[in-house]
Amino acid sequence: MSAIQVLAAVIKRADRYLICKRPPHKRHGNLWEFPGGKLEPDESLLDAANRELQEELGVAAVKVGEPLVSFADPGSPFVIEFVPTEIRGDPTCVEHSELRWATLHEIQSLPLAPTDRQFVEFALAQRASRQPIRG
Repeated sequence: MSAIQVLAAVIKRADRYLICKRPPHKRHGNLWEFPGGKLEPDESLLDAANRELQEELGVAAVKVGEPLVSFADPGSPFVIEFVPTEIRGDPTCVEHSELRWATLHEIQSLPLAPTDRQFVEFALAQRASRQPIRG
């Protein structure tokens, strides 16, 4: 089975990230995630982000960066790429049951989908390693 590329949009405002609660009837239902979805064949990250975020949150993706990290989703053919994404508009719950802007530490305490938890742990470790050493 070949890998299916999935984009997870990492949308940040100040020190807060957009996190969304999955609908109960979907895989990982009622768990929190970074929004996004599967890429169509030959679709760019920006095009995928724009399509998925329009469908899920009613916003436009105006810019994406290089993926920060990728993780294979346990028990599925999905490889999830966490991509910094800039949006235009105010997100609303079109598909998700809830959304919120939260710090990484606040997100860490939520029930997260497995790869989203891996990303939060990765991001916190990255942040910790960049702090100046005091002594």
